Amino acid sequence: MTGLFLPQKSSRRFGMMLIVLVIFVFSCRGNARVVGITPLPAGSPPSHTGISVSPRYSSRGIAAEIRSSVELGTPSFLIKALDLIRTRNLGSAEFGRAMNMVIVTTIQKIYPDMQTPLPLLDPPQTHRYARILRDAEQGKYTPPAPESKDYLEHILPFFALLSAEEEKEFPRAIPDLQRAKQINSHAVLASYFLGIAYERLGRLSEASEEYSLAYELSPDCYPAILGLTRIMNASGKNEEAFRVLSNLVIRYPDNIAIKRQMALAYYHNRDWSRAEGAVAEILQRNNRDSEFLLMQAHVLVERGQFLQAQAPLDLYAAANVNNRLYLFLRARVQSEGYRNRDAALNYLRAILRVNPDDEEAAVYATRLLMGSVRPEDQAEGRNLLQGLLKKDSPSLVVVSLEVEDAIRREAWNEAGAYLKRLLSQRRSSRDLLFAYRIEQGLGNNSEALAYAQELYERNPADEEGVVAYISALISVGRLNEASQMIESRLNSLPGGSLKSRFYYLRSRLQTNEELIMNDLRSSLFEEPRNLFALTAMFEIYHRRRDERRAVYYLKQALALAPENPQLRRYEAEYSALLGATAN
Repeated sequence: MTGLFLPQKSSRRFGMMLIVLVIFVFSCRGNARVVGITPLPAGSPPSHTGISVSPRYSSRGIAAEIRSSVELGTPSFLIKALDLIRTRNLGSAEFGRAMNMVIVTTIQKIYPDMQTPLPLLDPPQTHRYARILRDAEQGKYTPPAPESKDYLEHILPFFALLSAEEEKEFPRAIPDLQRAKQINSHAVLASYFLGIAYERLGRLSEASEEYSLAYELSPDCYPAILGLTRIMNASGKNEEAFRVLSNLVIRYPDNIAIKRQMALAYYHNRDWSRAEGAVAEILQRNNRDSEFLLMQAHVLVERGQFLQAQAPLDLYAAANVNNRLYLFLRARVQSEGYRNRDAALNYLRAILRVNPDDEEAAVYATRLLMGSVRPEDQAEGRNLLQGLLKKDSPSLVVVSLEVEDAIRREAWNEAGAYLKRLLSQRRSSRDLLFAYRIEQGLGNNSEALAYAQELYERNPADEEGVVAYISALISVGRLNEASQMIESRLNSLPGGSLKSRFYYLRSRLQTNEELIMNDLRSSLFEEPRNLFALTAMFEIYHRRRDERRAVYYLKQALALAPENPQLRRYEAEYSALLGATAN
């Protein structure tokens, strides 16, 4: 690329060819002079790059030169046309007034970050360009006359579609834009608008081709590169998109459109740390931008900053309280930030009323309901889960939730049947932990150890893996290894729930009941809600027939795991005493 006009046939590139082209252009960007789009100081002389006046207007006078510059459609030529209208005192003539309207509309809609003085508009009421643009402001597409050979008459109607919400509006514009390319093959906007139309219609290869052509015609047409980066992101080529956007930010350091695209790229790539700063910068320009307010709330929730997410959610509520993502984020803030299960469920039910097939909301609601102590909530959660499982080929997230529920109910064979799919298709650390618990529940200690060891070796620093591996070592009688691992960790941990778990594991190594109880008490001191320690304490007093102390620990265990089958059996045995203590 040398910055000269390239023939149309050279633009026929697809897929990776386009990506290579974009990266190459930016790597060689010193070869082309680039207009300073943002900011363009008032009165800056235009730097005419990439394209020249169309041959069809050469040597035809000042009006033809103005029209040619407007048709070419790049920032530098638009500024040139404004200067010609101003310096030749054409601003009061019908032609000058109409062209001013076209130029100002193009700058405001396509290059809104250009900082250049714009004339006050006084469009001629009867001029065809003014009529097309007035209709466009109302969202009305005004097609050109069948016999028209006027380039602008073919592209100006597309301004009506720039903010169109429905894709069905775009096919009608494609023939007009293709005709515009035939009329003036040097101009960038016909190709750029075709790129937008094809992108909105999901025809990404054709969109890439048109965006590429617009950029080849003039490197000043940075919106075409933004279009290409959107397609790269949609195609999973995030690194290429980031590389291109990083170069664009260097070239146009204050361009808000480019910064918006960069923030969107970080956001859609779930790069939350980078997205947080990029989104915040956009909101500094406009703290009422509803799209970015919702993005900011989402980023904060993903980063665990639930209380901070309240402010952007409150601001966004003025825009659309029924937005699906808004409701889901509200649910997460209530559940994960405030531990308010009921409030979170209210938001999730609002989503499911509108779309009962929303799997993410249904899965989240199922987890909350099945984690409740209320039997009616658990029943509702299981009904939701069964509905998800009845779908053709339920997702691994749903299968994982079913395995988790079956483990909670100690339905080991049921859990094992679903686990096979998780291990064959994913085999995550969580899946290995499930496998360990299932084999342990079935009494297959050797198989349980194999899964626990795989989990531990995958990440020796993972808390769940360490606990599972030590527990499995104890179950197969490798007590010395288990003891060494426990003591080394107890001596280094400051306290808390993890230390509680190691005290419980050490109690399993003890042979003296008093030493067992000392470790269990230490475990409950570090974490009073340790279910295994509570259950073990209950069983000691149960064996001793100390009913008062046994009931004390059983009540606490039942509060944590009311559906646990083993505890339910004890609950039935102690029902009279439990009822008496409740009264």
